[in-house]
Amino acid sequence: MGFKGFVEGGIASIVAGCSTHPLDLIKVRMQLQGEAAVAAPPQAALRPALAFHAGQTVSIPQDVIAPPRKPGPIAVGAQILRAEGAAGLFSGVSATMLRQTLYSTTRMGLYDILKKKWTQENGGVLPLHRKIAAGLIAGGVGAAVGNPADVAMVRMQADGRLPVAERRNYRSVGDAIGRMARDEGVRSLWRGSSLTVNRAMIVTASQLATYDQAKEAILARRGPAADGLGTHVAASFAAGLVAAAASNPVDVVKTRVMNMKVAPGAPPPYSGAIDCALKTVRSEGVMALYKGFIPTVSRQGPFTVVLFVTLEQVRKVFKGVEF
Repeated sequence: MGFKGFVEGGIASIVAGCSTHPLDLIKVRMQLQGEAAVAAPPQAALRPALAFHAGQTVSIPQDVIAPPRKPGPIAVGAQILRAEGAAGLFSGVSATMLRQTLYSTTRMGLYDILKKKWTQENGGVLPLHRKIAAGLIAGGVGAAVGNPADVAMVRMQADGRLPVAERRNYRSVGDAIGRMARDEGVRSLWRGSSLTVNRAMIVTASQLATYDQAKEAILARRGPAADGLGTHVAASFAAGLVAAAASNPVDVVKTRVMNMKVAPGAPPPYSGAIDCALKTVRSEGVMALYKGFIPTVSRQGPFTVVLFVTLEQVRKVFKGVEF
């Protein structure tokens, strides 16, 4: 089994992950907006009575009061800059690098191996459903390998939104993984792993299969001479859009499950993925599962473009080299 696909995919993934990390950070912060309401005790249906002249009182129904408007991606980014400085936009970047090294290197390399193997078996043509199958397998295996770095990344990115007294203050991804294993047990490193695997399978299948399919469609229409930067950007942008739309609900639940704090002796805020999804929808509505969608698209689009454009360039560098 050749390792060329792993090396090429790993280099491209690390470059893409680091360059779009601030967008991923904003996405995580937005996905956690309103989470406190899920675990908060039920509030009274009426606001406290307000005093008027002659001792009259009136109670205003809670649902009459318009809820405060949640900040958008630009406002969240500005909040991070004000509260944490420019360095705050790169909180958890070491975890991102480790995650891309483990997760993305594995999924990209395994997808490349399966695609080449199945293409040869299918007479040089790989149908869309086989591309999707290769993406599902590669994404699942990659996620299982990279889950500890994924948990550390989510926690490090979310830390700045917590009150100072409640912050975990991980110094690095190594410190985060070590403290989680020591304080919460080794199993905590795979917290939310079922969600991570499901999300990775959806993202990898939609992202890689869409890119290959879109690129093939463009080249079939315009000819092999069109295999250049324009085609790579167009195909990768389509892949990023499809992947973002398919994965956002799972990503919201994954982020919340990974970030939850479990006090000693107390039950966890969520008993699992389904419980988290139900509580989120019950408390915040169905569209809460698409929180952070704009930054998800804003991040997934550039990430996918940088990923595949870099990958194509790396492939040119390693063309004719086997290892």
